[in-house]
Amino acid sequence: MSGRARLALCAAAATLMASCALLPLLAEPTWLLQLIPLVAVQSGVGAAARRVPLGRPLTVAAQALVTLVLLTLVFAREHAIVGLVPGPDTFRYFADLLRQGSDDIGQYAIPAPLTDGIKLMVIGGVLLIGLLVDTLAVTFRSAAPAGLPLLALYSVAAGLSDGGADWLWFLVAAAGYLMLLLAEGRDRLAQWGRVFGGAPRSPGSPEPGAEAPARTGRRIGAVALGVALVVPLALPAMQGGLLDAAGAGVGAGSGDGGTISAVNPLVSLRDSLNTNNDRQVLSLRTSTSDISDMYLRIVSLDDFDGTTWKPAQRHVVGVPDALPTPVGLSGDVKRGKVSTTVRAAGWYAQDWLPMPYPPSGVKIGGRWRYEPVGMTLVGDHGQTTSGQTYQVTSLDVRPTARQLASAPEPPAALKREYTRVPSALPKVVARTAEKVTSGATNHYEEAVKLQDYFAVTGGFQYDTQVQVGRGPKAIANFLEEKEGFCVHFSFAMAAMARTLGIPARVAVGFAPGTPQADGTVAVNQKDAHAWPELYFEGVGWTRFEPTPTRGTTPSYTQPQSSGTSLPDQDLPSKNASSAPSAAASPSESCASEPRTPQACDSPSAAVASGGGDGGAGPWWILLIGLGVLVALAVPLSPLLWRARVRSARLGARPRTEEGAAAHTLAVWQELTDSAWDHGVPPDESLTPRRAAARIVRLGQLDPAAGAAVHRVADAVEQVLYAPRPRPAAGAAQDVRRVIEALYTTAGTGARLRARFLPRSVVRVLWTASARWSNLKARATATRATLRRPSRQQG
Repeated sequence: MSGRARLALCAAAATLMASCALLPLLAEPTWLLQLIPLVAVQSGVGAAARRVPLGRPLTVAAQALVTLVLLTLVFAREHAIVGLVPGPDTFRYFADLLRQGSDDIGQYAIPAPLTDGIKLMVIGGVLLIGLLVDTLAVTFRSAAPAGLPLLALYSVAAGLSDGGADWLWFLVAAAGYLMLLLAEGRDRLAQWGRVFGGAPRSPGSPEPGAEAPARTGRRIGAVALGVALVVPLALPAMQGGLLDAAGAGVGAGSGDGGTISAVNPLVSLRDSLNTNNDRQVLSLRTSTSDISDMYLRIVSLDDFDGTTWKPAQRHVVGVPDALPTPVGLSGDVKRGKVSTTVRAAGWYAQDWLPMPYPPSGVKIGGRWRYEPVGMTLVGDHGQTTSGQTYQVTSLDVRPTARQLASAPEPPAALKREYTRVPSALPKVVARTAEKVTSGATNHYEEAVKLQDYFAVTGGFQYDTQVQVGRGPKAIANFLEEKEGFCVHFSFAMAAMARTLGIPARVAVGFAPGTPQADGTVAVNQKDAHAWPELYFEGVGWTRFEPTPTRGTTPSYTQPQSSGTSLPDQDLPSKNASSAPSAAASPSESCASEPRTPQACDSPSAAVASGGGDGGAGPWWILLIGLGVLVALAVPLSPLLWRARVRSARLGARPRTEEGAAAHTLAVWQELTDSAWDHGVPPDESLTPRRAAARIVRLGQLDPAAGAAVHRVADAVEQVLYAPRPRPAAGAAQDVRRVIEALYTTAGTGARLRARFLPRSVVRVLWTASARWSNLKARATATRATLRRPSRQQG
């Protein structure tokens, strides 16, 4: 196999290995089996075009044309001319598929189903990356820059993936790139003659032969790969990714499988509360006469990372005719049935379906999926609540304080999942929870004490003007400042309950609306709300209301019921709107037309009041800064190394004769290396005079620069051959003049490579190889010396 054919094979393999990072993003791996022959054909066409030979532009054009035909054959055969030649209908169909794929990406969570649109985006994208890699590495014989499209492919996959095996796909992708670099190195060496493997060891000699450069390169690559895998473990994790601003996503669109995942839906909270346009969101007609507990629940946030709460990734199924009984609810708890008809406004496009909790049955048209853990419905394939009318049958669960106080321990798996608290949570949160609940004899009493601490006794104020902060100290800041709105109160109470061993999560939805004259209940934007839910075995997930002056206090948390569950409206409050805290809604900064809750950018919902102290501490900032410096230094290390070496070689000339001779040789070495960086490889078999002439000829230097090269060559001959060498003055200045001339005559690509990827950096590998060989030789000699006395004694 020729060197270029081997390079083409390695380029195709590197593309496929990097594309493996996309496997965790899709539910089915069949796309990879379909991709392999397409990449093989694409690479084969390039190899055939180069063998003809065609010019470089024609080779790339031929590969691009064949790639388009392959995509047409696979995806748009019915819309092509004679089933193979792409026409106008083919491109329109491709545009429709790409649009569908973009919509599917926005709707589905990871792993997403392999729809036609997503498959076209994946396979077409990888083929485009493969074309770039083949063009750079094989057609233009420059494998190093081919790592950029490979890195782009891996970065997209790694940014979207949330799995724990990212290191494995990085290892596979990096191994493919190293294999491509080694293939290019072998091809370049082959052009100079036989690929050598080092001098053999002399029989009976303890001195090892010279280490093969290829073998040393593989070892250095392995060490660098190991460092790249290990170093990130010592740096702080970087949360977030390309989909942080996305809404809910749904798994399989058909059947009973699939997953659901969404980021925190509490976006634009302060804008919702302070908006001057309090539009109606929902209209209810319900069978119950007491709407004080008519909370409409959208979604539960059960994943707590120490800063924010968000929905965990869950499996979704088809909507059953009758929803199952809520987890943990026993037959001893009194309950009733409530029928509610809900009509959503046309402008309100929410992925999640607002429903009374817990629902026992739902009748709704459209494409909806059911998430059993949270007992919620979510739209599939772009389905939203816009203009929907639906009927919900729900349970009116009425536990007593005695039942909650005597609740047994929850199942171990549930308790483990819903009491998990990250280590980054400040210790003051747990200490405050213990202090507030001091004297409580059970989890129910602890929960009531926490609720009263926030809503009554703790001196907290409801304020919609506070700044939403971020960072591990967010909850601690809120507990200190004691100002916030429903998000702060619900997040803090749920986190503190978890530290006490009480399973807790946060619910998002709407507080009870306002009765109308026609018997309906109007739910407006400002009725949006967030509240904590705590789990008690025998009752299930139970609502609490820690936000002062907002929502309704549950009757089972009031020691003496006065016949109403409404809280005292005279509790402290400032800068508050006239309604509960809210989930997302259009802000004044957004356009006036209707938007979905995820449409406007705003601070994420985190539990904090104020901004400055909620960020990362100085040590984390120092580590992050160090990580950024390392990330910048790695790609810039060849440039930095060459700048340092050039400065040392062309520095001040020593005063002694021996020092002057060494300086002259170093200046000559810098001249030949600079010429090498600009495309004139060194030839050690030539004398300095002939080497200088070769540099002038191949570098296309002007007469002044050529004269400078010959002056340096004459100085080197003086050092090497004269009985008493005369130190040459101005050699360093001559080299700088030559470097400037080489840079001026070179093209743009050659200039960039000479600066950022200089060829002479390979001397680092040679030096490392020589030192490694010397180290092994010394070790072998030492072992032989140690063995010799023991043999004499024996």
